[in-house]
Amino acid sequence: MRLKSLLPYVSGPLAGLGYALAWALLWPTAEPDWTLQFGLRFGVLLLAPLRYWGWLIGGELIAAGLIDFLHSYTMGWRVFVYGDLPQPIVVALCLGLLRRANLRPSLRDPEEVSRLLLSAGFTVVAATATDALMMALVHELPPSGLLQALGDELLGNYVGLLLLVPPLIMLWRARPSKHEMSELLMDGLLVMLPALVILLILTEQAAPQREFARVLSLAPVLFFAFRHGWRGASLSMLMSSLGMALVDRVFTHAIPTASSHMFLAVAGTGALMLGSATDALRRSSARVAEQNVYLAAVNRRLDHLARQLRDAARGNMQAEENQRRHMAAELHDELGQNLTAIQTHVKLAQNRLQQAGLEDIGTSINSILGHMRRALHRLLDDLRPAVLDEFGLMRALDEGPIRDLMATAGMTYSTELYGDPRLLEEDIRTAIYRLAQESATNAVKHAQASEFRLRLRIGERAGIALALLDIRDNGVGLPERVPRGGRGLQGMRDRVMSLGGLFRLRPDQQGVHLRILLRSTISGRETSDL
Repeated sequence: MRLKSLLPYVSGPLAGLGYALAWALLWPTAEPDWTLQFGLRFGVLLLAPLRYWGWLIGGELIAAGLIDFLHSYTMGWRVFVYGDLPQPIVVALCLGLLRRANLRPSLRDPEEVSRLLLSAGFTVVAATATDALMMALVHELPPSGLLQALGDELLGNYVGLLLLVPPLIMLWRARPSKHEMSELLMDGLLVMLPALVILLILTEQAAPQREFARVLSLAPVLFFAFRHGWRGASLSMLMSSLGMALVDRVFTHAIPTASSHMFLAVAGTGALMLGSATDALRRSSARVAEQNVYLAAVNRRLDHLARQLRDAARGNMQAEENQRRHMAAELHDELGQNLTAIQTHVKLAQNRLQQAGLEDIGTSINSILGHMRRALHRLLDDLRPAVLDEFGLMRALDEGPIRDLMATAGMTYSTELYGDPRLLEEDIRTAIYRLAQESATNAVKHAQASEFRLRLRIGERAGIALALLDIRDNGVGLPERVPRGGRGLQGMRDRVMSLGGLFRLRPDQQGVHLRILLRSTISGRETSDL
């Protein structure tokens, strides 16, 4: 409990001490390559809580004062006041304002990278301008020399920030997984190490090859940006810059110029943008893949529900047909036999009725019985077409009641029938006949047509029996607004959908044109339909 209570008081000084040591170790990089100290200061203040800033800035100032004392600068305390003190204060003020403006230490997407780099550029310009003002107060430099020193410091500060801030964000906020780290190390050995060796070989050559080596050092950076995102881009940029600095200092003893700093600044900025765009694209692709998996599962669920609904509708239709068949049999057996018995008794009583002078009553009774028998036949045909059971589908369509209906209405009826109906299940054969019967009835009642054509093709493809029914007339067609309550077309559509088929009402210049596709999964052929 006491350790937890003391932790806030201990962590601040420890953070300041660790930062001061790191800042002192990076002091030799201030000249002549880049200012890694500036990048360390920006990154630590960006990531650290505000309560630690006093310890961090104090630790840096103490380290700077000790370094000035050990080097025994001739200007004494003025080096500290004009050279060391202003820059950390300016950077802290700029970052305080930027953090209030919701600046976040993140490089997840190009927008966040752009915001961070713009904030870094603003801070670099403010700090460099402050240093230039302090330098003008202390040293009497010509304007050209002041501008050159200002440009070199600005580029050096930006490059140092570009090299250190992304690795700090990676270590502090976005650590790679073990798998990602192993891939980074493997690619570092296979790509970065050979690239540094090639850089060393080319640098020892004459001037053109040396400049070509700097350009070539960008190739592994682009590779790491594409393969590992902004983490790979930042680490490869840091390694490549350290390699070039090491070659310049140890082997060639060349002093980096402003052009080399500009190359590092442009290449590093582009690599970070490219790496963050790669990461954003991968995350987007992963989200799309997850959405596709989810949508595929939803589609499978919907397909399963649709199959269940079709099976339920098909079961209801089969139950309805069975009930119709049962009712037709009952009416035929009971009512039909009773009508036949009544008609027989009337014929037997015909002589008695004549003797009693009631012959007209017998004739009237026979007429009523004939009308009842015809009505019963129509009712039985609606419930279950006997012609379908007696003649089969093809003959029922070609020679059955539909042709009689068309002849009575004075319409031409033409059929084109191809294929073997035994490939189809019984309920599909019944549905085809019902669809043709309903279409013919609609044509007679509403179409004012003179011709009715029916074409049926039955075939087999990939082990599935297919039936294509094409029905058309040359009547007045459908009205623009189909009246509510009309169940003709909707009933036909529902019947087709319950069987898992396709129902299309095709636009035609004249009349109504229906195309219906039905599938059958029957495994063997039936032999009852001839």
